[in-house]
Amino acid sequence: MNAPDPVTENVAEHAGELREETIFTWGAPPLKFGAGAIDEIGFEMSQHGVRRVLIITDATVNATGIPARIADSLAAHRISSEIFDGVHVEPTDDSMDKAAGYAREQGPWDGFVAVGGGSAIDTAKAVNLMTTDGGELMDYLNKPIGRAAAPRGQLKPLIAVPTTAGTGSESTAMCVLDVLSMKVKTGISHWRLRPTLAVIDPLVTLTLPPEVTAAAGMDIVCHAVESYTARWYQTFDRKAPEERVTYCGANPISDLWCERSMTLLAESFRTAVRDGDDLQARSNMMMAATFAGMGFGNSGVHVPHANAYPIAGMVKDYRPAGYPHDEPMVPHGQSVSLTAPEAFRFSFESAPDRHLRAASLLDPGHDRLDDATEQLPAVLTSLMRDIGIPNGIGGVGYTEDDIPDLVPGTMKQQRLLATCPRPVTEDDIAGIFARSIENW
Repeated sequence: MNAPDPVTENVAEHAGELREETIFTWGAPPLKFGAGAIDEIGFEMSQHGVRRVLIITDATVNATGIPARIADSLAAHRISSEIFDGVHVEPTDDSMDKAAGYAREQGPWDGFVAVGGGSAIDTAKAVNLMTTDGGELMDYLNKPIGRAAAPRGQLKPLIAVPTTAGTGSESTAMCVLDVLSMKVKTGISHWRLRPTLAVIDPLVTLTLPPEVTAAAGMDIVCHAVESYTARWYQTFDRKAPEERVTYCGANPISDLWCERSMTLLAESFRTAVRDGDDLQARSNMMMAATFAGMGFGNSGVHVPHANAYPIAGMVKDYRPAGYPHDEPMVPHGQSVSLTAPEAFRFSFESAPDRHLRAASLLDPGHDRLDDATEQLPAVLTSLMRDIGIPNGIGGVGYTEDDIPDLVPGTMKQQRLLATCPRPVTEDDIAGIFARSIENW
């Protein structure tokens, strides 16, 4: 009989005593970045042995010719493809079901390419999940709205090609959508949803309107800052391996990506909005989006994103410049930013140094304020005013009378609120909304 291993015994003894979390997880897809990268998608997909691919995009992106160019790259490697351009900007349960229905009817497919903003990439993730795993959308949606079922096996190869610098969806393991019947946004979160490869070509963003650049860029800002100020991973209760979730809290690796993202934003965000032809600024914004995705996609976001879901889901008549006006909408990047200044006032006391560091990274030249609580909100509102973001939730049509209806939509986002660095009540959220009617 072998003698006991003192190291193994020591580890087992201490593991049994642990009540707080000691483990964090981090993951991201491989990345191919640079001008002309989309022309190598055919080669990349051929490495997975596929022969038939569905390209998922929206009508506006399809009109640019980028999906057809990708189809040509696939054909050069003897891979046939079809283009589905029915993605809904700010996807809904209905639009995702329709996309999955098309994929089922025209399939089977060996792989997928998503081309567009977060709407296209998130739709492709959901289509891949439903057609490969065989379930319905409600099976996978986060609780308490859906069942939060995990996919039973590996999904098909998915190459994500962002055409906006914003969501970072090419890096993350989640997708977001509106549930129309509930007038609320929710999502699906599982590590198997991560794209197989992110192909990022800054040339495809040069023609983005300034309003879209501004809104998408504010999504990057909120991803980076929320992730950086999120609850530290060791403050959670210890989880069993099968209980580990994608959002594990702020951690050393996510911090690095978020810090770099904020530095790039400081260098290039205003320039990209003002001068869309500046390739260096566009490249920096694409990197900032991807890096923030590598951060928040593992650590998590909190109050600004939780508030954004009912803001977008309950929109009345607001129609933003630079976007299709088929129906009212609040672009995701706008919706997450509208309560961000007040949300970070709320979270400041939980991690003052992190809030001040975020402000310094986003705007190194900003004057230091006597009230430290106001430093990050002041940096954010200065940026938002410069790039034309609406002035609070009042700027997209909400009043104080709407707050009782907005709060329940936020409180449904417990997956996000759990990552807030301090406990959040309904009264807290109501106060944040009330003080966000106007931000300046």
